[in-house]
Amino acid sequence: MLPATVHAQLAALLPREALLTATEDTRPYECDGLTLFRETPAAVVLPDTEQQVVAILKLCHAARVPVVARGAGTGLSGGAMPHRDGVVLSLAKFRRIVAIDPLARTAVVQPGVRNLAISEAAAAHGLYYAPDPSSQIACTIGGNVAENAGGVHCLKYGLTVHNVRRVRAVTIDGEIVEFGGDALDAPGYDLLALITGSEGLLAVITEITVKLTPTPQLAQVALAAFPTVESAGAAVGAVIAEGIIPGGLEMMDQAATRAVEQFVHADYPLDAAAILLVEADGTPEEVAAEMAEVRRVLAASGATEIRVSRDEAQRLLFWSGRKAAFPAAGRISPDYYCIDGTIPRKALPRVLRQIEAWSAEYGLRVANVFHAGDGNLHPLILFDANRPGEADKTIAFGDRILELCIEVGGTVTGEHGVGVEKLRGTCAQFGTAEIERFLGVKKAFDPHGLLNPGKAVPTLARCAEFGRMHVHRGELAHPELPRF
Repeated sequence: MLPATVHAQLAALLPREALLTATEDTRPYECDGLTLFRETPAAVVLPDTEQQVVAILKLCHAARVPVVARGAGTGLSGGAMPHRDGVVLSLAKFRRIVAIDPLARTAVVQPGVRNLAISEAAAAHGLYYAPDPSSQIACTIGGNVAENAGGVHCLKYGLTVHNVRRVRAVTIDGEIVEFGGDALDAPGYDLLALITGSEGLLAVITEITVKLTPTPQLAQVALAAFPTVESAGAAVGAVIAEGIIPGGLEMMDQAATRAVEQFVHADYPLDAAAILLVEADGTPEEVAAEMAEVRRVLAASGATEIRVSRDEAQRLLFWSGRKAAFPAAGRISPDYYCIDGTIPRKALPRVLRQIEAWSAEYGLRVANVFHAGDGNLHPLILFDANRPGEADKTIAFGDRILELCIEVGGTVTGEHGVGVEKLRGTCAQFGTAEIERFLGVKKAFDPHGLLNPGKAVPTLARCAEFGRMHVHRGELAHPELPRF
């Protein structure tokens, strides 16, 4: 419950409908897309101007009330999970596309603008916003910046951090600050890269300038079927080794393709152990040359079938299956847990074999979908939270996958962020000195730890509570760790 004085001040600051405190009103904000972790906030505020954001943060700073900024709530790491004694600051009303500059190829947008809406608005100018998370029809650009989101085209066009020019934000004490600028570079430290992926720990984003990319004249997708998951994983490395940088390079195993086919009817080959989707884009001449090379490499890598999209409708159909993998998993299992780790491409076969072995050990099905080109794994562990102990078993399985990612030279997150989900994995990946530096950055922006507390960067005490061990590559251990 909020202190009475804070409630009264917020009520004086905001319209009645923009301050929610009744349990039935705050309950929808108890979690983001990771439903394993839930907490009901003391209040939810829905400002619609930057000045209201400033006033809310000044008020909460003075009263030492925690604040969790929230976009569309599509995140998958618990990054928007509320604090029980704090305020959820929703940016849902910040939905305006402020300006599009087709000559500079930029768009100025508010944080509540949907990812896909930017491309739709820019299409009239022959431009689009390249990062395209699978949730792009719903996720908002402010959340994309906070988590440094990727998407199926990030291999060629980069993550959010590579497509943002400027971020305007408000610090916990109510100061308006800007990171980056309209130019390609800004003087001083690269604080734009720091705020991108900072998971709401440093400031509340109120405006973003994004880079727009010219829409390619043509794009085609090759769908390749493979007899084993390992051969498909090896083919990924073979494509990149040939110097080919596809517009997209995605992988799905049989469990994923069969779930998707029932959902969107993407015409995937259901007898294949795994499929790859490889996109070429550019001029017709560039696409023809690249697609010929792609087909050659895939065939040499053991593909049993290769289909190339014959038109734009079929290309979109192939991609619709990959983008619908998560909701498709929800149709075949009461619950699923999406893992987000990154590994070197050469480690794909080994990691996939180990995930299969652990799936049998835990008795939990796994559907694998990957941003294979950049080694970003998304194993979907299927479980039933209503079965006693199954959620705990699922979390333990996920922890082992993330520790394996570290062992083979990867990281505990590729694009979903750490949130509350990967605090234990972060303790495993980083040593004491590194975590102290991270905490120092947090303290420089937020000395009292009020912005999104308990997320992304664990304290050393928390790591000790987990029984923290630093997993050195090639020396993986797996002690039993307490749940967080």
